[in-house]
Amino acid sequence: MKSIDEQILRATKEIIVKFIEMGRLSPSNLHESFKNIYATVNETVKKNVDKKAPSNDKQD
Repeated sequence: MKSIDEQILRATKEIIVKFIEMGRLSPSNLHESFKNIYATVNETVKKNVDKKAPSNDKQD
């Protein structure tokens, strides 16, 4: 699960950087925006990971 958490953090960082580059986000309100974006990415990823969890059935 650690790898997924790291990927969520990286994706959030990339989104924040793009928003700053595009002028849609100011570094002055970064703290609040980061928390909101992280929560959204985290919720979306983990919801979809749970749906696609591999079963223990092996097909030969």
